[in-house]
Amino acid sequence: MNVLFIGDVIGRPGRVLVRHYLPELVEKEDVSFVIANGENSAGGFGITEKTAGELFDCGVHVITTGNHVWDKKEAVSYVSKEDRILRPLNYAPGVPGFGSIVYSLKNGLKAGVVNLTGRVFMAPSDCPFRTVIPAIEEIKRHTNIIIVDIHAEATSEKQALGYYLNGKVSAIIGTHTHVQTADEQILSNQTAYITDVGMTGPAVSVIGVNVGQIVEKFLTQIPVKYEVAAGKGIFCAVVIQIDNETGRASAIKRLMLHD
Repeated sequence: MNVLFIGDVIGRPGRVLVRHYLPELVEKEDVSFVIANGENSAGGFGITEKTAGELFDCGVHVITTGNHVWDKKEAVSYVSKEDRILRPLNYAPGVPGFGSIVYSLKNGLKAGVVNLTGRVFMAPSDCPFRTVIPAIEEIKRHTNIIIVDIHAEATSEKQALGYYLNGKVSAIIGTHTHVQTADEQILSNQTAYITDVGMTGPAVSVIGVNVGQIVEKFLTQIPVKYEVAAGKGIFCAVVIQIDNETGRASAIKRLMLHD
């Protein structure tokens, strides 16, 4: 099966880009399963039932998140009951929501998705390396196809997790930094890896935000209200080819599409 993973969707511009590109890509790349990181889909910070619904209506099957998952107050109650939206698995016990899912596709296949957050330069959380293993073992009772979103700041942490899970999962996809890296590869035990899939949102921006506002903050260090940038967009994603039975990845292709 072919899996499409869409990089961090930024506000309305990102949602528009998903609506525009997704149907064509599903057909062109013969995609069976679509995952998108949607933690910034609502105004650039957070997620709501409305913005998640737009992504689901476009054909996204599972939405992953990260450190901005609770930025919109309504997200707590919504994410706690919607298992197609994941929050990091390694949040503290008792936190609302779901850290993983086994998703049943219409073609009879099942695919597992796990959402993790890093700990380096990030808010405190439980160890992603130790937390993920029991989740993988549970998912393997249902399917060998497992995709991990590691939402983290440090490249070293993402790479280390990639090698740690090499051969245990189908793919490790990095999110959070919004800048697509050029290190997509199939690791030695046929696990697909990329340090950061990039973002889907305004192209002329600083990780999705109005350039002037970010520059002003760097110049003055005075808090500034950030707004999603306007203008032409960029759609970043990867397509991963995975064996239906073994869950081993044979190819990963990086996509960067411009309006």
